Amino acid sequence: MRAANVLQLGIKELRGLARDPMLLILVVYAFTLSIYTGAKAVPETLNRAAIAIVDEDQSPVSSRIITAFYPPYFVVPRLISPYEMDSRMDAGLDTFAINIPPNFQRDLLAGRSPTIQLNVDATRMTQAFTGSGYIQSIVSVEVSEFLNRYRGAAAVPVDLTLRARFNQQLNKGWFGAINNIISSITMLSIVLTGAALIREREHGTIEHLLVMPVTPVEIMLSKVLSMGLVVLLAAAFSLVVVVQWLLSVPIAGSIPLFMLGTALQLFATTCMGIFLATIAGSMPQFGLLLMLILLPLQMLSGGMTPRESMPEIIQTIMLAAPNTHFVILAQAILFRGAGLDVVWPQLLALLVIGSVLFFFSLRRFRQFLR
Repeated sequence: MRAANVLQLGIKELRGLARDPMLLILVVYAFTLSIYTGAKAVPETLNRAAIAIVDEDQSPVSSRIITAFYPPYFVVPRLISPYEMDSRMDAGLDTFAINIPPNFQRDLLAGRSPTIQLNVDATRMTQAFTGSGYIQSIVSVEVSEFLNRYRGAAAVPVDLTLRARFNQQLNKGWFGAINNIISSITMLSIVLTGAALIREREHGTIEHLLVMPVTPVEIMLSKVLSMGLVVLLAAAFSLVVVVQWLLSVPIAGSIPLFMLGTALQLFATTCMGIFLATIAGSMPQFGLLLMLILLPLQMLSGGMTPRESMPEIIQTIMLAAPNTHFVILAQAILFRGAGLDVVWPQLLALLVIGSVLFFFSLRRFRQFLR
């Protein structure tokens, strides 16, 4: 194997990628807009929920309830009449509508148990579930403080001191941005490498390579290194520019150490892309194979749900997947600031898995060339 051949073939692969606008758009989107929307559009977060209030009591306690709803969880409440409540919700203008009945304050002071009506647009499932709990808590606190004649927390027998580590603001957008980068690295490395090989076959240039003084190892390495380099540079750009600068998400650990882990992950996943491309006969078949491979890799690797909550057999099987070790490594470095002394088992596992995948992919690639 000659390094010069690998270098020239790698440059050829980069030129081929540059002439494919759809793949370029996919790379740019996956590491820019997808990362940004993943951080800003976290579905389970209650953010600026639309709320309207019917105040039929016009009392001090109803005014306290109205002024208790404010951004960022809710928009400023819109005061409406009882006749508008149903029509506005039918039109999708309000997610929540509160009706404070007449004589609400008088019934409170008389010791009765008045009822406040809350209408919820349940088609907005996550906001409806989270927001209902928020509204119930807010109304209960305001009514309790009004009856007690002062603002203060109730005394409890045990004082729980809460210390949130690694994400003191409990901002779910931080995790959305990092997890999207992890997912994009895996997806793009498999897609680009597999597409590069299938493009060679569809354009008929694979036959040209076979008559040149190059070996299958050089051809495969050129695709692995060139496509891996593209994803590595895109991931570094996204982590520094989009995550740290645009989204202002703090990175706790070493970015160079994360890049080292990313390079080993790319070594494994690009080999996987070559293997899948040798099985698929065309790009549509390659796309179907990706659906069967990517979904389990993303869902069962621990990036979306903790591995501890999965069955033991799934945890054991997924140890053979590079994604499992990469997710552990990435979250440890970027979230918790772990060093080499903590993540070296994952680095070693990625190296071993990548070497095994390279061996099987090279064997399959040689059969593919015959």
